[in-house]
Amino acid sequence: MIAAASPSVVATLEREDDLEGWKAKARALIAQRVPPEAVVWRTQGEGDLFGGSTDQFPPPAAEIKLPRKAVQLAGTAIYHASRERFDLLYRFLWRSQSEPGLAEKMSDPDTAAVHRLAKAIRRDAHKMHAFVRFRKVGEIGGREQFGAWFEPDHHIVEREAPFFVRRFSNMDWVIVTPRKTAIYQNGKLFFRDGGRREDVPGDDSFEDAWKAYYASIFNPARIMTDAMRAEMPKKYWKNMPEASLIPELLESAPRRVAEMNTRAMTDPKQAISAKMIRESAQYGSLEELNATLLAFAEEHDLGNGVRLVAGEGSADADLFFIGEQPGDQEDLAGRPFVGPAGQLFGQYLQSADIDRSSAYVTNAVKRFNFQERGKRRIHQTPKAGEIDLWAPFLMQEHQLVKPKVSVTLGATALRGFFGRPVKLSEVRGETIPLPDDVGGVCVPTFHPSYLLRIQDEGQRQVEGRKFKADLEKARALALDGA
Repeated sequence: MIAAASPSVVATLEREDDLEGWKAKARALIAQRVPPEAVVWRTQGEGDLFGGSTDQFPPPAAEIKLPRKAVQLAGTAIYHASRERFDLLYRFLWRSQSEPGLAEKMSDPDTAAVHRLAKAIRRDAHKMHAFVRFRKVGEIGGREQFGAWFEPDHHIVEREAPFFVRRFSNMDWVIVTPRKTAIYQNGKLFFRDGGRREDVPGDDSFEDAWKAYYASIFNPARIMTDAMRAEMPKKYWKNMPEASLIPELLESAPRRVAEMNTRAMTDPKQAISAKMIRESAQYGSLEELNATLLAFAEEHDLGNGVRLVAGEGSADADLFFIGEQPGDQEDLAGRPFVGPAGQLFGQYLQSADIDRSSAYVTNAVKRFNFQERGKRRIHQTPKAGEIDLWAPFLMQEHQLVKPKVSVTLGATALRGFFGRPVKLSEVRGETIPLPDDVGGVCVPTFHPSYLLRIQDEGQRQVEGRKFKADLEKARALALDGA
């Protein structure tokens, strides 16, 4: 029997979620041109079954330049629980040096695999943000003490703990998981080994408040039990006080929908909402959604010879841009943001170091509204009713992409995204946390067409700097995980 050859290097990480350690060792190995097949990755405490020199390699003498997108993607995927992830990610970085654009080449098996890992991490993070439920355990020095139990699928606790620090900075809390425990006490965050469900109380006085809140936001007209179970797996139900209400709410849903439709027929103010409810549905992919949009356009006759213009971009985008409506050039081309405002938008994206192809771009209203003046078609702002009419399709796009950061471009986009009028001047450039069932944050800014309308060059430059700053902020939030 011939013995297998020993690898040349065994690289040891301190923890399963040791991102910085992995990046440092990966750079050092690449600097010394150590190929992927010659490296065994392990974490401390694992036995060395393969022999080889363990961590006997110096740091790189100079900074190793690696493609930014590849590093960012690997930096998310590394938190996955797969035992093969370290090998995959090192091979991915190794190849990315000599294969430009590898991070966007979805036809490549390694790239596709890394994207799947990263998407699983974002989904696990969304679950943690949405389904952690704190129970009050006491009070010390005037600060309330809370505890929560959660079961993540991956090694995300340390990565996601800052989200809870930002949201619950006024109280002390502990999030116990089987993998790791996050503790926030007296303004400081630290971590310990994982624990057990029994370490956290099963209920407290907040139970009734959670139930009342959930019952108030439950929409009986948008029930799809399969989608509900997919979005809220049953393993989380036992941690969530509101889950006990689900059977009763499901049973009463048909009656409540009938009552809503009856009110809609007698109250004109409810007509748009009822129409949205009837036509809202869940779709399995952007392709299915766009096919429904085309059917909707044919059924409702958009008029004036205009066509429907669907969104475009990466279905796994971290950045989701929402404009107002297609313009003249967009209507002719059948693509969003290709006219003068779209071209200017593309220039600002480049200046903010944002790759449009990796983002998702769409509009709140899917058709071109205009007035004819001779041979010209002059843009006409959509009315509130039409914005509301298209809102379910916009929200379905958003749900399918699940971006970290949503950027609304102009007041119409704000109205379509939030479902109500919002003064752009009051929120422009802000970071607005979105509800847990939506996920991520929103950065409102103005539409690039606003810059085209400014006559004064000095003012245009001032406003242009604001626009660029908003885009850079959105990019930074996406990189930080929102």
